[in-house]
Amino acid sequence: MTIEGLVKKPVKLDIETILKLAPLEERIYRLRCVEGWSMVIPWLGFPHDLVLKQAEPLGSAKYVEFVTAVQPEAMPGVRSRVLDWPYVEGLRLDEARHPLTLLVLGLYGDILPNGNGAPLRIAVPWKYGFKSAKSITTIRFVEHEPRSSWMKAAPREYGFYSNVNPDVPHPRWSQAKERRIGEFMKRDTVLFNGYGEQVASLYSGMDLKKHF
Repeated sequence: MTIEGLVKKPVKLDIETILKLAPLEERIYRLRCVEGWSMVIPWLGFPHDLVLKQAEPLGSAKYVEFVTAVQPEAMPGVRSRVLDWPYVEGLRLDEARHPLTLLVLGLYGDILPNGNGAPLRIAVPWKYGFKSAKSITTIRFVEHEPRSSWMKAAPREYGFYSNVNPDVPHPRWSQAKERRIGEFMKRDTVLFNGYGEQVASLYSGMDLKKHF
């Protein structure tokens, strides 16, 4: 994985080096998909900020852009033109450095499976699941808000922030309810996916319907 852009020290890290940065810890996070289903997942990883610090970001860096792998032989979906590959996601720098944002290398007590974003991904539990970029090959510090793949494909449907919010419907369905995998009845969706106490201050004074 390469870390580049507005940094003092661009770096390239292999998986062995990354694994030595910090002990892995298990964090059980709720995951809410933009399509209306949810899960509870025991991730294995460490705080994402530990890997960001390796490149010493400049003061002009305001956002982090994630670029993911494109391997048609292992990822048949990239042969379609649903999105403009490689997949790109982004976070504001304070979101990327938040203590809840996890660099993930495993789940359910084992290494991360290919289908879940091996060898590494992030988990941002207060946002819809597509914001948690998988199979990351490049992390780039930038000054301006990056356009994610879904923002390019459907800007009316997928905003940059994509915080879980029951009061902001998707243009084609409500986000007020969700179905937890394994349950029959739907449950109420909670603002910030239930992590508001930890993250609401990041958005103080922002119109969460405008900045959806």
